Amino acid sequence: MSIVCLNPQTDPLWWRLIEQHQSSVFHSPEWVQVLAETYGLEINAYMMLDGMGEPRAGIPFCQIADITGKRIVTLPFSDYCDPLINDRDHWNCLIEKLLSEQCTIIVRCLYNNLPLADERFTLAKQAKWHGLDLRPDLDTLWHSLHDSSRRAIKKAQREEVVVRIAQREEELRAFFDLHLRIRKYKYRLLAQPYRFLENIWHQFVEKKSGSLLVAVHQGNIVGGALFLEWKDTLYYKFNASASADLGHRPNDLLIWEGIKYGKTKGYTYLDLGLSDQDQEGLVRFKRKFATDEKTISFLRYTPNGVPVLQDNQVRNLLAKLTSLFTLESVPDNVTDRAGEILYRFFA
Repeated sequence: MSIVCLNPQTDPLWWRLIEQHQSSVFHSPEWVQVLAETYGLEINAYMMLDGMGEPRAGIPFCQIADITGKRIVTLPFSDYCDPLINDRDHWNCLIEKLLSEQCTIIVRCLYNNLPLADERFTLAKQAKWHGLDLRPDLDTLWHSLHDSSRRAIKKAQREEVVVRIAQREEELRAFFDLHLRIRKYKYRLLAQPYRFLENIWHQFVEKKSGSLLVAVHQGNIVGGALFLEWKDTLYYKFNASASADLGHRPNDLLIWEGIKYGKTKGYTYLDLGLSDQDQEGLVRFKRKFATDEKTISFLRYTPNGVPVLQDNQVRNLLAKLTSLFTLESVPDNVTDRAGEILYRFFA
């Protein structure tokens, strides 16, 4: 076995590895390109090759050095990004390459338990994850929905909420404005930079590997859901709606139309994504549709001698700045600009 470092955006060996393993959209070259272009990150991957030069295991990562210090993340701004490794010895060999950098390492796992069993890593936090099996026929899927969702969908249809596929970037901007307000007024959080969604649009939607579904009521966009497509799975990545129009129940209808969209395109699974543990309303919403619920584990390695005080101080400062820029009295365009400047430091 040999270990090589490669660029997962362009190297064909990475393509071969992600085809062989239980990879997600967050391993895809397109997603890596989105992260690189949005945040200026240099993303690489360590890969283990057998004697014939065939890929056997791999782990993508990026090295970050900023005001919070030096760290390695696999991968930032991704719901999860499991190491593509099935063998403990392969895990040890590849992670040693990262451990040798003598800095903090953050790993996000949903499916792979090998990192969780590594005593060098501690559990930093957990999040909920939900998914839906799309293989049953549409009628069966409809009747498997929670009663409240079926009622909400029928209400939206009675009130003439229409869901369609967005065709123009102007519609993406309208969706982002809803997303910004939800993050700000409901969760008191900053939104990702608009260029993040722009890059997703260019890398996925324009390449027919994703769609933005928008809910329209009386000519106005009142909600939207951004879906990504990878292998046999449809990914529900972002959702937003106008608070004044929640009574029309656009969100339930958007999920249902997403299910129908996924069935039409032949996908067998809907990944409903990450929900933070304290987002109880979001967790309840996803449970109305999900057939599966799992835990995403955020693991952290901190070597001896690495200063923790600086990291904690910067994180506290970022939290205070977030609270400041998400005050209702702050104009939305200022909150937008704050996200552009500060969001990269949340990696």
